[in-house]
Formats: sequence, C-alpha cells, structure tokens
Amino acid sequence: MTTADLRSRRAVLAGIGGLGALGLAGCETPRAAAPLALPPRPRFVVPPLAPLKMRADRITRITVCLRPFRDAGPRLDVEQVAGKRVVHNYGHGGSGWSLSWGSARIAAAKALQGGTREVAVIGCGVIGLTSALTLLRAGAKVTIYAADRAPYTRSARATGTWSPDSRIANADKVDGAFPALYDQMARASYAAWQTLLGLPGDPVAWTDRYTLFDAPDAGGPPVAFPERPVSVPRVNFFEADLPGTAPPWRSLEPSEHPFPVARARHGVSMQFNVAELAHLLTSDFLVEGGRIETMTFNTPADLARLAQPVVVNCTGYGARALWQDDSVTPVRGQIAWLAPQPEVSYGLYYRHVNVLPRPDGIVVQYGGPAMWGYGSEDETPDRAEAEAAIATVAPLFETARA
Repeated sequence: MTTADLRSRRAVLAGIGGLGALGLAGCETPRAAAPLALPPRPRFVVPPLAPLKMRADRITRITVCLRPFRDAGPRLDVEQVAGKRVVHNYGHGGSGWSLSWGSARIAAAKALQGGTREVAVIGCGVIGLTSALTLLRAGAKVTIYAADRAPYTRSARATGTWSPDSRIANADKVDGAFPALYDQMARASYAAWQTLLGLPGDPVAWTDRYTLFDAPDAGGPPVAFPERPVSVPRVNFFEADLPGTAPPWRSLEPSEHPFPVARARHGVSMQFNVAELAHLLTSDFLVEGGRIETMTFNTPADLARLAQPVVVNCTGYGARALWQDDSVTPVRGQIAWLAPQPEVSYGLYYRHVNVLPRPDGIVVQYGGPAMWGYGSEDETPDRAEAEAAIATVAPLFETARA
C-alpha cells in the first residue's frame, strides 16, 4: 500500500469515527455545553446633533395665534339655524391639527344623517379641510366657504407637533363621556396622519425630541418673561395618555447626550409640515371634486345664502364672534421664526421653551406655565417675548459656538 493510499484510508476512517462518535454519544460522558456568549446590549447613543443657532438676529418673523379653548372641549353638536341643519366642529384649543381627522369623522357622520349629500363647510383651516375631505370621500358633494384660504388662517400659525391634549378641555368641566370621545378622536387622527408619512415634501414625519432639566428632580429656576396682566380662573387642563400611539420616552445618562444640563429625556414625536400639509389637503380636496368659494359670514343668519341644506361650521376661534359663543376662550400663543437650518432634525423643550425645526423655519415658542396666554386676545407680535425665549435656549449651545 502506498503512502497516498494510507493517507486516504486514514481520512475515511477519521470521517467514520466522527460519525460514530455522534451515533454513540450515549456511551460517553456528556460534556457541559459552553454558555452562549451574547453580545452586550447596545447602549443608546445620540447621533451627533447639529447645534441650533439661537440668535435674535436670525428672526425672520413673529406670528401669534389665538387657540380656541372651551372648558367642555370641542363643540360637536347639531342645531337648526336659518333653515339649515348646522353641525358644529370647533373649539379644539391647541389640538386642532392633532385631532382634526377624528373630529371630522364625527362631524361628517352627523352631517350625512338622513341621506343628505350636499354639504357646505365654513372655514378653510385644518378642521375645515379635513371635514370637507372626509365628507367628500363619503360620497357627498362639498363646497367650502371661507374668507381666507388655508395659508392665511390661524391653522397656518400652529406649532406643528402632535399634541392631542394641548389645552383641549378643562378636566374639571368636561362630562363623563369626554375621555372616551377624546380617545376616539385622537386615535382616529393618529391613524390618518400615519398614512401621509414618507410622502414627497414630508408633510408628516417623526423627529427626535429632547426634554432638558437644570436639576435632577426639577426644571430649574423660572425664566423672566414679560408679564401679561390677564385675570384668569384656575384651569385644570385635561391631559391623557394614549398608549400605543408613540414609542415611550427614556431618561438619558450624562454620557448619552451633548447638552449641559443635569437631566435629559429622549423620545420621538410626530411633526406636521404645516405649509406642505395645507397645500396637500387643499389640492386633494380640489382634485377629488370639491369646490372652494370666497365668502364672509357676519352673523348666523348669513347661512340662508347657501344652497346646501347642511352646514358644517369649522370656524375655530372665529366662532366666538360669529356665533356669539362666549364659551370660546382665547389662549395666546406666539412663535418666533428663525431662519431654517436644514441640518437640524431634532426638537427640544427647555425651561418652558419649545424649539422645533421645520422646513419653513425654526419654531421658538414660550409655552408655559400652563396658564400662559389664557384669556388674552392680543395678536400683536411681542419682540421682547421672542428674544427672551431665544436667550433661554442659547446657552445650551455656547460650547458649540466657541
């Protein structure tokens, strides 16, 4: 037998021996298996964050919006006015964008009761547009009547973030059915807005958010802002959790964030590109067969001019004057718009100041304490308030500028 034959024979026997070892494993003393080495749990790491340029010389404009707050929450009842069946859909406080689709679904169902298929919608803000689209897609013939198009409504001056319980109602004044109604509106709207994710222009997107605190267990000393001498009652604003509608927030270790604060939390939140959405909703309404006509309403009696037998009233804060509805209380909110920073893709909240990056500018808004702006009808831009808000956030980025 040659050397090559011996090597071949040994190789075959080795293979058989290996199989035999597997087949006769029961005849051997089993050896303890080595513990499975799992990779370490990945630590949350904040990606590099582009610094915000918090300077007053970057202000491009200052806008003010009066949120239509009602103690009882949005008005969604039905009444007969000027020979019309009127379905009200207004009074959403600071939650108009967030609750619009769910609220529209309720109003549309009431408008179509009895088989009516010709409906007028008053108002061209987000509540009016979503109500009109919901009716249109349910098979109705819909005309929007409004003095202003979407870019000139108060809806266009909104912050642009998912905030379904922002001054939506007074927790001490709502009836027992309101929590379930709120949950219904919020979840329906959440689902509807999700269908617009990923579209050109990013009409709806998810963005990272950071809430920052100066102390481990507190938000730090109060910020000196210009006072607004408005006498207001105490309002316990309604707040509610909506489990399952957003990933949970988590606390960060000091090494996990770049901010010079004692405590930080991170989460993600849905953001509305308000300018793009106003254009998209308007375009969809017109393409799908809706009509928009310019018309001003001074009193409810003006509804008699309309041909449609059913009217959905989506006049927002304007309902206070048009319908003489004193249950609508203004809550003033101001935004200082800084020049856009396309490289910034995160928002933050620090010492009552909210900063949100949008394609049309960086939103800087003083938002607290909760009663701030309540009862104020002043829509005059306040430069001092804007500069104070910017100056509050600016120190967070002083190292980045150095």
